[in-house]
Amino acid sequence: MARVGILGGTFNPPHLGHLALAQRAASELDLAGVHLIPAHTPPHKRAEPEPGAQHRVEMCHLLIEDAAELSVCAVEIERGGTSYTVDTLRSIHASHPDVEMTLITGADSARTIPGWREPMALFELADVAVAAREGTDRDAVAGALAPLLGGARLEFLRAPMLDVSSSQARERAARGEPLEDLVGRRVARYISEHGLYREQGPAA
Repeated sequence: MARVGILGGTFNPPHLGHLALAQRAASELDLAGVHLIPAHTPPHKRAEPEPGAQHRVEMCHLLIEDAAELSVCAVEIERGGTSYTVDTLRSIHASHPDVEMTLITGADSARTIPGWREPMALFELADVAVAAREGTDRDAVAGALAPLLGGARLEFLRAPMLDVSSSQARERAARGEPLEDLVGRRVARYISEHGLYREQGPAA
């Protein structure tokens, strides 16, 4: 049975930390591939600049252009409305019942899973792989998820997460500063060409 990774998020914008996480998970867990799944509307939407779903999808495609083991899945964008992970996993399972799924997440997000929609059902559909930053209390993550796991596997990726964030990229873009070291050349050029995240619009 093929095993694939699921990496969801707003990807606003996608950055090199997302790329490294997806590639590391594919390698360490011997996955057949990893799907980046941009959310339409996250359940706990933060007040942040939103360039539009199609821009975020296109930037994801640009981010992974050289990574054959990665792909972009727009199932949440196409479904519309609030994006719940359990609904996405059900949709993928319904169309690909022979695929074994592994949800890839950072440690901070993993600790919040008990508050997600139908968390026990989520672990009936997928295992979980957690990427931790230096100093993360892995026992705390494991303890938070233990009551929900059932027969699902909980794995920790060996390499630490890169210290890169979408908010850093948005702040730099707003100031018109270089972004390549955060998002890569293609995504940086796309953001510049479309005037995304600029404080005073494309002509700022």
